[in-house]
Amino acid sequence: MDPRALRTFLKFILAFGPGIFAIGYTIGTGSVTSMIVAGNDFGMDLLWVLFFSCLFTGVLIYVSGSYYLLSGETALFAIRNHLPLGKIIALAIIIAVGIGQWNSLIGILGITSNVIFEIIVINFPALENHKYGIVLGLAIGIIGIFYFLLIKGNYSIFEKVLAIFVSMMGLSFIFTLFFVFPLPSEIIKGLIPKIPRVEGSGILIAAFVGTTMAAATFLSRPLFIQGKGWTKADFKTQRNDSIVAALLIFTISGSIMAVASGSLHGKGNEITHVLDMSGALEPSVGKFAVSIFFAGTLSAGLSSIFPCLMIVPIMIGDYSAGKLDFTSIRFKIITGIASILALSVPVFGFNPIKGQIFTQVFNVFALPLVVVSFLVLWNRRNTGLPKGRWLTNLVMGAAFIFSIIIMVNGLKDIFS
Repeated sequence: MDPRALRTFLKFILAFGPGIFAIGYTIGTGSVTSMIVAGNDFGMDLLWVLFFSCLFTGVLIYVSGSYYLLSGETALFAIRNHLPLGKIIALAIIIAVGIGQWNSLIGILGITSNVIFEIIVINFPALENHKYGIVLGLAIGIIGIFYFLLIKGNYSIFEKVLAIFVSMMGLSFIFTLFFVFPLPSEIIKGLIPKIPRVEGSGILIAAFVGTTMAAATFLSRPLFIQGKGWTKADFKTQRNDSIVAALLIFTISGSIMAVASGSLHGKGNEITHVLDMSGALEPSVGKFAVSIFFAGTLSAGLSSIFPCLMIVPIMIGDYSAGKLDFTSIRFKIITGIASILALSVPVFGFNPIKGQIFTQVFNVFALPLVVVSFLVLWNRRNTGLPKGRWLTNLVMGAAFIFSIIIMVNGLKDIFS
């Protein structure tokens, strides 16, 4: 590759704004797993869920960022100070989102370490009998490196690392799509809203929405804009960054679903282990494309570890002072606790695929509360917010109704 072209490409990647954190929160191994299982089980029938999730996500990213630029207040700080029962609501959001994101982190580390192990075993089959020890060692090494970077780094470093991982992830999944592509008619049908009448579909859809419409994405957006140093003068830049983030989330996630739909749907495959994805995809796309797909899955996992590790302490910093906290003792202690909890899947040998889908369901429970909070904040008077907000209000109202329906359907499947 031409060195000048490489430098230009890297410059383009590193020019991404805080939207890179939105992609990092949204597309992790949970999203990859949910998209693969959805494509395998239902083809493109759930594409409409992805479309609306990304539409609502883009608007909420825009609203949360714009609110901060125009009012100077971060999300939880504003909720605590301006909403009725604001302190209780803010604390409830911190607890719900924290549980959801830490659960996601557990699944992410489990799948990531298993993916690396499967890649190693392809070249060194004799190591298959030592899976537990190797996977645990890999998990400890991965989380240790990321924790070290967290306590020693800064916003700029986090953003650059995420930009590289997200770019690798996106290119890998889109490249794999060239090897297998669903029929255009299937894509069109998939945009028509319908819930498959199949046992477990409600849980899968809830997991689907929980990972795509991640409440942590909207809550952290003002903080990362603060870290970036954007002001009111960057209002249009913030808007464009929101649009690009939502489009990339839809494109990358849709590519994963399409690959699974085109190569797996209707063939009776059951995806219960990481290796199942490789074995099921290989006959359709070949070993090379499977390797690229695994590289995308690995990048998705690594790109989500940073955001998931830091979410609880930065939410607490937001609640208490409305500031992005990367340097305090509290930040280091809480991220350390999260790092230890992340080792649950490797230590106890849980199935990372099933665990990841289940943990994503938790993320949807906080969503209605977060959406309605932003809807109230967005309509406060005398905050300098733009006039003619009827369209964003309409979309957020629809997002609230959507999140309630998805949550109820998920609960029905859990308790049925």
